[in-house]
Amino acid sequence: MILLDTQVLIWLLSNDSRLGPEARQAIDQAWAEEEAAVSAFSFWEIAMLHSKGRMTLLRDVEMWRLSVLDAGLIEIPPSGRIAVRAGLLEDMHGDPADRIIVATALEGHRLVTADQGILDWSGALDRMDART
Repeated sequence: MILLDTQVLIWLLSNDSRLGPEARQAIDQAWAEEEAAVSAFSFWEIAMLHSKGRMTLLRDVEMWRLSVLDAGLIEIPPSGRIAVRAGLLEDMHGDPADRIIVATALEGHRLVTADQGILDWSGALDRMDART
């Protein structure tokens, strides 16, 4: 399963050119095979961006979320196990959303991200640079 970082989800759905062709192809293939996912925490991040005026959605955030899920994206809720893992990540910066997303990916998913801090992190994470 491919797990999309929040920024990657935004880039994908807005057809942003910063999403590289290799990453886009991997995501499109995973989505077609019902193997594309996002942490539920990404929806929290998007709601925060929207509420602060840093991102504008054309509809209510919850309606937007439901439309993305209806289109085939899988939502992975944070479990207690993911929360504990997120709290114990060594040498990972303190952003709680990034920690939850990385901990979710460590459940056996490949994380597609453009976050340089995550890409440079020394942990054993299967990751792909979204800009490639």
